[in-house]
Amino acid sequence: MTTAPPAFPQARVCPHLPPPAYEELRQGPPLSRVTTHAGQTAWLVTRYHVARTLLKDPRLSSDRRRPGFPVISVQVALLTERKRQALIGMDPPEHDIQRRMFLPDFTLKKVRERRADIERIVNEELDKILDHGPPADLFTEFALPVPFRVICRLLGAPWEDHEFFQDAIRRLVRTFDTEEGRQAGRELLTYFEQLVTDFKKTPDGAGLIGRLSGSGRISDDDLALAAMSLLIAGHETTAAMISLGAVTLMENPAQLAAIRANPEAIVPAVEELLRFQSIADSANLRVATDDIEIDGVLIKAGEGLLIPGSLANRDAEIFESPDTFDANRDAGGHIAFGYGRHQCLGQNLARLELQIALTALWQRIPNLRMAVPAGELNPRPPGAIQGIDALPVTW
Repeated sequence: MTTAPPAFPQARVCPHLPPPAYEELRQGPPLSRVTTHAGQTAWLVTRYHVARTLLKDPRLSSDRRRPGFPVISVQVALLTERKRQALIGMDPPEHDIQRRMFLPDFTLKKVRERRADIERIVNEELDKILDHGPPADLFTEFALPVPFRVICRLLGAPWEDHEFFQDAIRRLVRTFDTEEGRQAGRELLTYFEQLVTDFKKTPDGAGLIGRLSGSGRISDDDLALAAMSLLIAGHETTAAMISLGAVTLMENPAQLAAIRANPEAIVPAVEELLRFQSIADSANLRVATDDIEIDGVLIKAGEGLLIPGSLANRDAEIFESPDTFDANRDAGGHIAFGYGRHQCLGQNLARLELQIALTALWQRIPNLRMAVPAGELNPRPPGAIQGIDALPVTW
């Protein structure tokens, strides 16, 4: 009797560690077969060098609408239904044209100009926490609002509508119900379509939306979809990393103490946190548009591929003792932000937010600690951006 390939992705047991079964997958071949949420058989890439090679290969498509694209969750299934795709689901030349439009807002120079604003936002959220005193929920009161406020300002999306954003995004990215997700997606897209229309009436509107609305470089519909996607991606991943990063540091008090003693140490520590957590396995999904032979395996046209950072970033041939968090490690080659043309547009911004937030957290609250053991935190289900929706802390 033939055994079905293992399911992928799988649920985390501990929120800041990969599922235990991934260890066996890492010990197996560089490419193996797995079963997706939709019951498809797809290729899973487990090795760092194979992952980077394939992520650069033009014979792989990111277009969710193509037959064979690996559907690993309800959210990916919803993307396969869309007539238009956002940046993450585009192939060249459309991808390259649109990415160049957005890039000016995410360059290292432009992001560094936002440092003072990010520091202000971080300290305002910490002021609120300190004003009411312990205990606190570090996710909902800090990790979530900080990047949410930052991306709203970058886009020009009004923060006063954040309760609508948060509710609709929660229903879209957490749902197991296809119709609930469709409805939430429609509500968000309708909102941004109206926002783009309003911005066209106001010269010199704020943020990325104001810069591009009415420019003639991008259609109103594509700008609305892009803004919606950037709002979601621009805070979901960073919020998850701030909270899981805080958990990892609290679980490693000696390394946390060393980082606090040397503020510059936060830079390599953030790179190691990104490698160690690898929360965005749902990002590196592809489908082959032509036959590809690699490492003795033939990937046929129309076959789906999953290239998760949680496996490649723990390749022992690249990262010594990969299951150990080492804040001094040179982890800069990780693929937590992807690789190739689809490498995360907002990676400079995410790095700076993490560095500022995790530094300020212990500057302002030196004796911050978890109110429950890490094992009692509830990880999100597989297929979503990995993280937690509550992080009880005290001091």
